[in-house]
Amino acid sequence: MIGDDPALRAAYGLCRRRTREQDPAEYALIQLVPAGLRPACWALWAAANALDDLGDDRTAPAAERAARVEEWITALHRELPTGTSPDPVRHALVDTAARWRLDLSELHGAMVQVQDDTRGRHFTDWAAWRTWGRDNLLPWFGQVRTLFDRAGVPVALRLDCREAYEEFLDGVRLTDILTDLSADLAQGDLLLPDEAVRSCPGAADDLAHRRWSPAVAALVTQLTGLARQWVTQDGLCRGMHPGPATVLTTMAALLRAQLDAIGSAGPALLRRPPRPALRTRARILVPARARAALAWSLTPPTVPPARPAGPGDPSPAGRTAPVRSFRPPPPHPGGHRPPPLPPDRLPAHVAVIMDGNGRWAQQRGLPRHEGHRAGAAAVREVVHGALEIGLRHLTLYTFSTENWHRDPREVDAILDLLRREVVDDPFRDLDVRLRWHGRAGRLPPDLADLLHLRERGTRTRTGLTLTMCIDYGGRDELTRAAAALARRARAGQLDPDLIGEEDFARHLPRPDMPDVDLLWRTGNEQRTSNFLPWHTAYAELHFTPDLWPDTDRRHLWQAITAYTHRQRRHGSAPTPTP
Repeated sequence: MIGDDPALRAAYGLCRRRTREQDPAEYALIQLVPAGLRPACWALWAAANALDDLGDDRTAPAAERAARVEEWITALHRELPTGTSPDPVRHALVDTAARWRLDLSELHGAMVQVQDDTRGRHFTDWAAWRTWGRDNLLPWFGQVRTLFDRAGVPVALRLDCREAYEEFLDGVRLTDILTDLSADLAQGDLLLPDEAVRSCPGAADDLAHRRWSPAVAALVTQLTGLARQWVTQDGLCRGMHPGPATVLTTMAALLRAQLDAIGSAGPALLRRPPRPALRTRARILVPARARAALAWSLTPPTVPPARPAGPGDPSPAGRTAPVRSFRPPPPHPGGHRPPPLPPDRLPAHVAVIMDGNGRWAQQRGLPRHEGHRAGAAAVREVVHGALEIGLRHLTLYTFSTENWHRDPREVDAILDLLRREVVDDPFRDLDVRLRWHGRAGRLPPDLADLLHLRERGTRTRTGLTLTMCIDYGGRDELTRAAAALARRARAGQLDPDLIGEEDFARHLPRPDMPDVDLLWRTGNEQRTSNFLPWHTAYAELHFTPDLWPDTDRRHLWQAITAYTHRQRRHGSAPTPTP
C-alpha cells in the first residue's frame, strides 16, 4: 500500500517505469513477488541504478561524476530522518526505509564503491574481481532479504551453502558484464580480470580495438561457461519458502537464457547488448507466475501501512547517517586505563584461546556451562579493552571442531549461550565489526543465520574487527583451501606447479584475515590446539595461568605490553643492541 500522497505515488510510479524500461528481466522478477512488496523493490532497484547512471555518465569528467555520486549519497542520508526528498527516486527509497524499517547504513559501502568506480577499475585476478562484485551486490540483495523478513516470509539461507550463494552473485555480475560488453568497451572499460583475459592470448588487444577474433570468441565461450556454472547451483533453494524460491529459480533460468543469447551473438556482442527471444522469456515466466501465485496464496505476506516519517522518527532509517557515531566502550569497573604504548609497536592482530571455563566452574562446584556464561562476560571486557587500546583485529577461539565431542548437554548450553549473545548484540553501539569463521553444516540453522545477519549488519564498521571462530578447526581450514586449489587446477584455471603461498592464502575461507601478531592462551596450558595454523606461523606466543572467566581487559593490555618488548625478526639476524 503506497498511500494517497500524490507525490509519493508519482515517485513509486517513476521507479516502476524505470525498472520496466531499463531492466525488463528484473521487472519480471519483481512481478513474481506479492503486490505489496513490489513498490519497495522498484525503489531499491531504481536507487541502485540511479547511482550507477551518475557514475557512468561519461559526458562529465571523472571528478565531477564522483562529486555527483557523493552529493546523491549525502542528500539521501540528510533526507532519511525527514521521510521525504525532492528527488523522486530518493523519495520512494526513504519512504521504503521508514515503512519497512530498513537500515540503509548497510548500503553505504556499496554506494561509496560507485563513487570509487568513477576513477576506473582494474582487476589483476579473480579474487579482486569477486571482492568488488560482492561488495557491490550483497548489500542490495541483503535489503531485499530483510524486506521479505519484515513481511513475515523469512528467507532462511543455508550457510553451509554460503559459498554457493556468493558464487551465484558472481554469476549475476559476470552475466551483466558480458551483456554490457559493447557499452563498456565503447567507454574504454573492460571489467574482467587480467587473469581471465590472459588465458586467451591476443584477446586483450582485440577487445581494446573492438575486434571480434578467435581469441575473443574463445574468451567469451570460457566466461559464459563459467557464469553458467555459477548461476546453476544445486540445492540453492532447499528449505526456502516457495515464494522466494520461485523468484530465485526463475532468476537463474533467465540468467541462463541471457548467457545463451550472449553465446550465440557472435561479433554482434561487441556492437549491442544481446537479449533472449520473447518466446524464450515467456517459456520461463509464464509457469513461474503460476507457481508464485500459488506460493503466495498459501502464505500471504504482511505489508505495513503507509506511515509518515519525520524528525524524531524512531525507525532505523531515521537513525541512519553517512558516518555513524559510536559510543566509547564503558570504562573498567576499577577505573583502570590502558598503558601508554607506542602505536607503531602495537600488534595489528591478537588471537586468543579462551581456556579454562569448565575448570573455573568445577572449582566453584558449578555446572560447566556456568563457566561458559562467566566467560561471555570476560569476552565483553576484553573487547572493551581492545577498543580502548586501539587494536584493529581480535580473533577469539569460541567453539572448535573438537568441542563437538563434549557432553551433549554442555554443547547445547554453549550453543544456546552463543545464540543469546548474538541476539543481545552487546556491541551494537560500539565500532565493532563482527565476523564469523568456521563451518555452518553442524551449527543450528537459526544460529548460523543470526551470525550471518550480524556480520552483514556490521560490515561497514571500521573500528575493531572481532572474529568469532565457531565450529572452527585449523586443519579443516587448510584442507578446505587445498580442495579449492584442487578444483581450480582440475578446471584448468591454475597450474599446480606454479602454486605459491599467495595462491594458497587466497583460497583460505577467510582470505582477507591478516596474519596473527600475538597468540595469547589462558588457563595455564601451552599449546596452540589447532587454532589458525596458517595465520600464526610467525606469531609471538603468550601463555598465562589465569582461567578465562577471571580475565579482564587488563590482562589483554599486559599481553600487548609484553609483545611490544619483543624483537620480531622473522628469520633475520637480531639487531645489535646499542
